[in-house]
Amino acid sequence: MAITVILGAQWGDEGKGKLTDILAPNAQLCARSAGGHNAGHSIFANGQSYSFHLLPSGLINPSTMNFIGTGVVFYVPSFFKELKDLDDKGLLNVHERILVSDRCHIVTDLHVAVDGLEEQELGARQVGTTRKGIGPTYACKHARSGIRLADVFNPELFEFKLRQLEQGYRKRYGDLLQYDIDEELQRFNSYRSELAKYAVEPISFMQSAQSKNMNILCEGANALMLDIDYGSYPYCTSSNTTLSGIISGLTLNPKSLDEVIGVVKAYTTRVGAGAFKTEDTGEMGTKLQERGREWGTTTGRRRRCGWLDLVVVKYSASINFYTALNLTKLDVLDDFETIKVAVAYKIDGEELMSYPADLGLLDQAEVIYKEFPGWQKSTTNCRTYYDLPLKARNYIEYIEKFIGVKIKWIGTGPDREAMITRA
Repeated sequence: MAITVILGAQWGDEGKGKLTDILAPNAQLCARSAGGHNAGHSIFANGQSYSFHLLPSGLINPSTMNFIGTGVVFYVPSFFKELKDLDDKGLLNVHERILVSDRCHIVTDLHVAVDGLEEQELGARQVGTTRKGIGPTYACKHARSGIRLADVFNPELFEFKLRQLEQGYRKRYGDLLQYDIDEELQRFNSYRSELAKYAVEPISFMQSAQSKNMNILCEGANALMLDIDYGSYPYCTSSNTTLSGIISGLTLNPKSLDEVIGVVKAYTTRVGAGAFKTEDTGEMGTKLQERGREWGTTTGRRRRCGWLDLVVVKYSASINFYTALNLTKLDVLDDFETIKVAVAYKIDGEELMSYPADLGLLDQAEVIYKEFPGWQKSTTNCRTYYDLPLKARNYIEYIEKFIGVKIKWIGTGPDREAMITRA
């Protein structure tokens, strides 16, 4: 048995889905452990583009079983819509190759409505959520007032819990809450019988997969810097996006982990509000945005862009214990005369030991950069490491030396085949 974990090492949107797709043919099970339909992967394969939000992207490979684990918050309309879209694009047996933990918490349209109201309340301090109900669902989960998939199959209990939630939110928001509970109850009446064939008891399912020595590929959602505990709080998501979140969300045996892969974009992007020390709001940032096609698969929002921040990546590696890195979108840097990377944060000349929790301290910090001459040659669709220009290889080797982790895969374009694998 081999368990491979793929995690975002920055603020998300690093291109995790592409590596998942490349590795999935060797996996018998591809699983997601946390997050919800606020995540997004775009994969180019079989001559067309596929978008994944809630579903594991292992569904592209017809021999791979897929599983949505307990730590995921589950939005039923997105689940059925994505399955239909993949089916319409000709992917084989998608309905037969996906199961969902019955311990998943359900995202309802009530949570979606509340998400927007909570952001309005914050005013200038808005987090910049996707407004898809993710935060309120996790809040209900931890307040022990949430609704799990298992509850859906008990109509009386489901209605009781939903009405109780609605009453609480109605007291808080009054007429500002635009939500029709009877419409949602009716919708779940139509979902119930269809959902039953996907729901599974997760502990015995994952125990069985591990006892059968299945090759398991675990697909992280979001990224380390969006983790609720270790990310740039409060400008983060509401789930555990770390290695520990993968283990608990899927009940994995940590002794069986074979590879933990951190996916790192060759520059940095993030969406929503929050600190971003290497952000460039001028010409260079716009160039990265346009060349990298930096707008979200899920929301369409344009991403903030800036130079690669190795302080962030090293911090990420110290939490997730990466055994290998996947550097993506190297080709986006092909036209730059000079390329910079952040190598330290300093206050009054003293280097910070790690990425700080104190946002005030972070605001004061000066970013120290190292500059590289650009290679100004095309790396698009390079297939081997030595097809890359020497200056590009120097950039790559500096990153892996700084982080102390081997860069095993290098993305050189959007196509599935545009990925260099190093021994």
